[in-house]
Amino acid sequence: MPKNKGKGGKNRKRGKNEADDEKRELVFKEDGQEYAQVLRMLGNGRCEATCIDGNKRLCHIRGKMHKKVWIAAGDIILVGLRDYQDDKADVILKYMPDEARLLKAYGELPENTRLNEGIAGGLEEEDDGAGDNYVEFEDEDIDKI
Repeated sequence: MPKNKGKGGKNRKRGKNEADDEKRELVFKEDGQEYAQVLRMLGNGRCEATCIDGNKRLCHIRGKMHKKVWIAAGDIILVGLRDYQDDKADVILKYMPDEARLLKAYGELPENTRLNEGIAGGLEEEDDGAGDNYVEFEDEDIDKI
């Protein structure tokens, strides 16, 4: 059996998630940056996001955030645009849900952006009655069965 020469195992690498409790200052976009909403995660540290300017971009999650800040579909993120590739961007920051609501209240995000959804359906509205998947039977129908 080899001797343990490191400083600890898997649990030490995980650490404590103490950053959730503290409030941080709200970061607004600068030039070369844009707000976006994650459409889907692609794996390998990448995601597909719709930027507020209307473009759909392939976003790369930076190494500082990789495996530390978990990004899911529907999250509001701040991306850095690339000068040489318009269809790709780099994720700079993930906004917490309360920060995203503040951005919408300040007018940074458009009014038709949906914030509190797990799966981003884009910016379009859903049609009504799509969730009614049941059939009502009368008492006579039940007797015949």
